[in-house]
This record gives sequence, C-alpha cells and structure tokens, in this order.
Amino acid sequence: MDWGNLILLFFVISSLIPMIKQRGVETERIRLIRSIEKKRGSRVITMIHRQESMSLLGIPISRYINIEDSEHVLRAIRLTPPELPIDIILHTPGGLVLASEQIAYALQRHHAKVTVLVPHYAMSGGTMLALAADEILMDENAVLGPVDPQLGQYPAASIIKVTKEKDINEIDDNTLILADMAQKAMRQVENTIYNLLVDEIPEEKSRELARTFSEGRWTHDYPIKVDELKEMGIPVKVGLPKEVYELMELYPQPAGRRPSVQYIPIPYVIPGKEKPRS
Repeated sequence: MDWGNLILLFFVISSLIPMIKQRGVETERIRLIRSIEKKRGSRVITMIHRQESMSLLGIPISRYINIEDSEHVLRAIRLTPPELPIDIILHTPGGLVLASEQIAYALQRHHAKVTVLVPHYAMSGGTMLALAADEILMDENAVLGPVDPQLGQYPAASIIKVTKEKDINEIDDNTLILADMAQKAMRQVENTIYNLLVDEIPEEKSRELARTFSEGRWTHDYPIKVDELKEMGIPVKVGLPKEVYELMELYPQPAGRRPSVQYIPIPYVIPGKEKPRS
C-alpha cells in the first residue's frame, strides 16, 4: 500500500469515527429512555436543546422549539395509547409560539397523566409546555420563565409601553404597527396559558396566572424558581429520577474547546458519614 492510499484510508477512518461515536451515544440515550419508561410506566419524550459536537461546518447550531419539533412530538403523542402516561423531559430556552402552542394543546388533550420533567431550565415556550402538564417535576435548582411574546429583538410589552408614554404624533408608523401586533401577540399568549390552566385551576386564578406569565412584568430571561411557582399555585414537585441526569450527560456541549467548569465526576462522601453496608 502506497502513501496515497494510506492518507486516503486515514481520512476515511477519521470521518467515520465521529459517526460511530454519535451512534453509540444515541444507543445509550435510547437505553436510558427505555429504563425511565419501565420504571415509571410511561412513554418518554425528550426535548433537549443544547449545542452538540455534530454541527454545521464545525459551527454549533443554536437550538430552540421549532415546527420540526412540534411535528415529532405530535407524532409521538399519536403513537401513544390514550391510557398510557406521557413523561416529557424539557431542557430548552423556548422557541416559536406556534410550535409551542401546538405541542402544549396536544399534551393537554392526552387522556392519561402528562408529567413534565425539568432538570435545569425550560424557559418561554418550554414553560408553556410545562403549564400544559398535569404535574411538573423539577430539580430543586431548576427554573421556568415568563412566556411574554417577543417581536424581533423587542419584548411586546415594551413596544406597547412606548405608545402609552409618547404622544402618538411623535411615534412612527412602523412602531405603531409593531404595537398593534404586540397587543395581539400578548392577548393570544395570555388566552393560551389560561386555556392550559383552567381545567386544573379555578377560573379566576387561571386568569391571574395567565396575566402574570404573559404581561412582561419581568425580563424574558427571568428565572422563576420552584418556591415562586409553588406560591403561584403551580403544581410543582421537587425530585427527578437519576436516569434523567444521566441522560443529560449524553447531550454534551461542543467538543474542541476548553471547558469552563471542571470537577471530579463522582459523588463525594463526608468522612464518618458513609452508608453502612448491608
């Protein structure tokens, strides 16, 4: 074998290794998903949006809830018997309102119990999905977020505020049009959240919560913690199966850059606090 063939073989092997490695990761993900399903007697659906090493031309692709996600989740729900509970594991910054609403209403219409599991965060559209569930299980440090709509780079609530604080003759037509769209978007999201909550929570409380989540009282990335959610009357419980955390480890950030956080990945035991052996 000459040098040319050796170089060609090297490039072929180098291109196959990432594919083989990714296939192994996907197999391990499926194993863990099946393990959670057997333990909880449910169908597990994951929606985990984080950058992975498989990216476009080496550039990590930003992930969020989109129409493709809604198509896949709706298909998974259709394939689930009405009497089988659904567990959906969420890790997402949010995404398109249309896609989030489609998934949320499909989860609400499922006859059996729907549980959302949040190991780290489910913001914006992810919070909308959580509010559609019968039960929300969260890590004690996990958060949800506001569901106030955004128009381009601006919060809808802030656009409306401009039109209330400035003389209409000093506002350009483009801003007035945006304000009209912002009002419609906020009304749409508020009605959606109300519809998702009203079957489980009294009507007046559902209206109040719908306004709280959609009116723009916080910045869009405000973290709503477990204690705050409980005070609002949202059915939140703390505690996740250990397999959920193991599954999250199989969705790594892009390789090829120095990690900013490092630790020895084993549980530590305080001396003198060891568990007795059986």
